[in-house]
Amino acid sequence: MKMKKSVLVVLSGGQDSTTCLHWALSRFEEVHAVTFDYGQRHRLEVEAAKEIGKKAGVKSHTLLPLDVLKAIGDSALIEGSQTPLQGEGGRADTAMPQGLPTSFVPGRNLLFLSAAGALAVKLGCETLVTGVCQTDYSGYPDCREEFIKALEVALCLAMPSSSPIRIETPLMHLSKKESVELAVSLEGCLESLALSVTCYNGLRPGCGTCPACVLRAKGFEEAGIPDPQNNLQS
Repeated sequence: MKMKKSVLVVLSGGQDSTTCLHWALSRFEEVHAVTFDYGQRHRLEVEAAKEIGKKAGVKSHTLLPLDVLKAIGDSALIEGSQTPLQGEGGRADTAMPQGLPTSFVPGRNLLFLSAAGALAVKLGCETLVTGVCQTDYSGYPDCREEFIKALEVALCLAMPSSSPIRIETPLMHLSKKESVELAVSLEGCLESLALSVTCYNGLRPGCGTCPACVLRAKGFEEAGIPDPQNNLQS
């Protein structure tokens, strides 16, 4: 049975956020989506998010600009960056002596969820849903559960007491295989995943060689399920 309360889903247009959108649709009566334009290298992702949100029939879909990330970031995911896409060799981190992935965008989820929290108050949503995952988090510090819990506390302190914010992370402890299995159980999710953009090079279907494409392929292969995107023309 669906809950009556409304929810705001952070929808990037990628595999994980698309799965989370359909997870929310199966549990909440009113689902809103928000997509951020932060100058990302893979521009097709924004268009994919629009397609997926429209197909899913969300109550509202807001596109918010966050140009500050382009102004201060040097991540390989930022448009115009000369940094090569690599699974390691980026900023130093004690948890990853080999260096964070060069695709890591410092402060991205912090800014996304803070802005989403403010939008949730405006829309009357009690819950935020985001597709961060600690199991297959690729070394991104802002995908860890401890960060999400800390930010939830901070958001509740920053917002009116009448509008507490809860952050739901359906994929937090799932492997990519398990997230694919979850997608299969959600009505319409596989069809939406055909539209999603995972590739760090902004291709649909993906390039097949970047870290995101490799992880996606591994999840579908281990789940024994064909990637619906394989039916698309490059």
